[in-house]
Amino acid sequence: MFTLRAILFYGTFFTLYTAINLYIFFGCRRALLPEWRVSRRFGLFFLFVAASFVLGRGLENYWISPISAALIWIGSFWFAVMLYFFLGFLVLDLVRLGGSLLGGGLSLKVERLARAAVGLTTFLLILAGYLNGLNPRLKTLEINLQGSAEANRSLDFLVASDIHLGTIVGESRLERLIKTSEELKPDLVLFPGDVLDEDPQTVMRDSVGNMLRSIKAKHGVFAITGNHEYIGGVERACRYLEEHGIKVLRDQAVLIDGLFYLVGREDRSISSFTEKKRKSLQELLAPLDRSLPVILMDHQPFELQEAARFGVALQLSGHTHHGQLWPLNFLTSLIYEVSWGHLKKGDTHFYVSSGYGTWGPPVRIGNHPEMLHIRLRIPGGR
Repeated sequence: MFTLRAILFYGTFFTLYTAINLYIFFGCRRALLPEWRVSRRFGLFFLFVAASFVLGRGLENYWISPISAALIWIGSFWFAVMLYFFLGFLVLDLVRLGGSLLGGGLSLKVERLARAAVGLTTFLLILAGYLNGLNPRLKTLEINLQGSAEANRSLDFLVASDIHLGTIVGESRLERLIKTSEELKPDLVLFPGDVLDEDPQTVMRDSVGNMLRSIKAKHGVFAITGNHEYIGGVERACRYLEEHGIKVLRDQAVLIDGLFYLVGREDRSISSFTEKKRKSLQELLAPLDRSLPVILMDHQPFELQEAARFGVALQLSGHTHHGQLWPLNFLTSLIYEVSWGHLKKGDTHFYVSSGYGTWGPPVRIGNHPEMLHIRLRIPGGR
């Protein structure tokens, strides 16, 4: 079910998507030989590539097949190509416009070479970014909590946000996460949203759930909803995760070994895809024994001051991917108080992960995918 907010979002997205593709189409034509500029084959090829992601996702709803997977892969890479073609062509057009205003300008030959250079640079960037995206790194973070818990403990968490299991991120990428879990033997495994990439049918078909069951932790494996669980059908997604050994906290709190509370919030997208609203943080914390620390999972890192105000010890988030593709990290850094990394406000620690997988292009430029190993020290520990 789509609300007006969701309809406006998708309407704006597809309008911009169409406009940018038209700009790139005419920019590409300027680099072509005259006989290719009016070629129907080029126009049809461009239309196919630009529409492949939407076609693949649509086909996947009815027939999961190598054809739907191929379309999604082509369309996913095209998102990255779009970004760098758009930026490169924009710079060239501004140079051309500036030259025209000054009575000069670029010759057609120079312009063709420059646009070809944009294409070559884009190819090299995407190749490097693809290889980078295949290799998540393990980051270790030591956090000492303030609080009055009587128990004296040090615990190890393994955290992986934004896995985006689906057509692009599949078994081979998940195997690395499982191997890391087996090596660390963590006390707790946490997935702060976007475990699945939209429609969970691909994951179901590939029996990835059997691999999820092999992720073990002394005190359990927990997840929360992200925006992509809502895009793909939140009830099916959560049911699938629960059936395969992952407890999904949906505006819920659980007491972990008498040491601290783990609180999982519904994603903010709940109000865009349903008529429901998520509980306020105050409502979630009210029934808890506040002499114990609270660890909060909230997928989208907005309004961090609220968690600090209510005395949350640690908040774990993801969602941003730190832009995933440079220079979009500058945009996410403007939107979020912290786009990637650790922040402390008062006694509250925040960590926003760049994410384990990718959405859209299987490419990361200007950042890297990560898993997080948190060594959590509860006061008075041994």
